[in-house]
Amino acid sequence: MSKRPNQIALPDDPARRQILVGAALAVSALVLGQTQAHANAEEPISRTAESIHQEVIFTASPKRVYEALTDAKQFQRVVELSNAMKTRIPAGAPATQISTEPGGAFSTFGGLIVGRQIELVPNARIVQAWRPAYWNPGVYSIVKFALADSNSGTKLTLDHRGFPDGDASSLLDGWNKNYWEPLERFIAQP
Repeated sequence: MSKRPNQIALPDDPARRQILVGAALAVSALVLGQTQAHANAEEPISRTAESIHQEVIFTASPKRVYEALTDAKQFQRVVELSNAMKTRIPAGAPATQISTEPGGAFSTFGGLIVGRQIELVPNARIVQAWRPAYWNPGVYSIVKFALADSNSGTKLTLDHRGFPDGDASSLLDGWNKNYWEPLERFIAQP
């Protein structure tokens, strides 16, 4: 076995390597055994992930709700009616920008919420890679808005998945105060 300065000599003996690998695996098993695993061999899918599912009725057509969520000027008016406008968006923050093309970017609430449009089906569905700016770089969740006719207007079904553990409560509060309540007020305006 050869050795360079400041380098540990590794054994060439295969039996020694097997012992070292076995010891490393045993230590790993002890460490992992002390934490709760989210998935195991019998259940390879995590059942502990947080998600948000909401169904909200708006007294407007699916077309009207879709346009309010995808037209930058209309959604800026929703932002102006939101709780975030009073509490989180600084003066002089950039206006809402929303691409109407799949793959296009969006930035709302003065840049506090950003992402990309994944799928846009007019008057029926919007799917976005969505993130608050305070999340770690590269961390995105998936938001799906499904719109359907309802007796009293439009049923919007929100499915929000893939966000960091522990964020569900805060995100749910944000959906209610910054999307649904101001969107209802915006739609009710003449």
